[in-house]
Amino acid sequence: MNPLTLFKKLTILPLPIAMALLAIAGAPVLATPAVKFGAWSEPINVGPPINTEYNDTYPILTADGLTIYFTSDRPGGLGGDDIWVSRRETTDSPWGEPENVTVLNSTSNDSLPTLSTSGNIMYFHSDRPGGCGAGDLWLSRAKPAGDGWTAPVNMGCVVNTAATEIAPAFYANDDLGVSTIYFGSNRPGSADFDIYQTTTTDEDLESAVWSPGVLVPELSSPGRDTRTFVRRDGCEIFITSNRTGGVGALDIWVATRKDPSDVWSTPINPGPPLNSAADDGSPALSRDGTTLYFFSTRPGGFGRRDIWFTVRQRQ
Repeated sequence: MNPLTLFKKLTILPLPIAMALLAIAGAPVLATPAVKFGAWSEPINVGPPINTEYNDTYPILTADGLTIYFTSDRPGGLGGDDIWVSRRETTDSPWGEPENVTVLNSTSNDSLPTLSTSGNIMYFHSDRPGGCGAGDLWLSRAKPAGDGWTAPVNMGCVVNTAATEIAPAFYANDDLGVSTIYFGSNRPGSADFDIYQTTTTDEDLESAVWSPGVLVPELSSPGRDTRTFVRRDGCEIFITSNRTGGVGALDIWVATRKDPSDVWSTPINPGPPLNSAADDGSPALSRDGTTLYFFSTRPGGFGRRDIWFTVRQRQ
């Protein structure tokens, strides 16, 4: 509404009220203060029964922090890499014995799960038959009343290509009504694996039509850039990369932006203790932004790749 129209409407109100409303209407909109966090703590190994002598990696937690999905090549699976799940009663309780999520797995490699904001849709990578290329993004919907998952469906050959698409990460901008999946791909035009994004404005994510993947150049490098995770407010993203300038062979990098509509900043390496001289990657941030789960091959683990976590304080 333009100021003249607003003034005309306000003239029917008592003068003190009208003047007060005009003052409010003309006042500048204050920006929301940027969220700030402290440094990451020394990482802690999640321990058994989640970690074993095998590869236990790519964690993702539900919003309440009581369920963790992860990838493992431990015995008892259907293929090379399988998706497993563990639960706990409270966030202070120990994790229960992991179970193989058989409906999601195949005799091929199934890994790198991520969840939609509601937790009702799972996206993951698989190189099973029936895809578009060497490895694709698939999805499954949670059944009502928490009764498991539906049979996986390929996300289609608009998002997937004849190359490999891996490591999906979901972010929803509720203000704009846009959902985004960041993922890694080595499709033509990529330096190695680069970060791409696909978007949709459909509310029903199970039947959503997703756009073709678009390169996110500010997050990509000449190295291998794969698993990401976006903080709930869309202003911080964690990236798994072996780009130059890291602490180890594979590190977790961080980029930020003031507003979800802005371009990401140049990624920086947080350094130790989050990263080590070993491999550290596949970050998964808690809903409140204070706990980060990831895999690492650093000393002190139980197997090849283990799942670790670190915490920070909101300032």
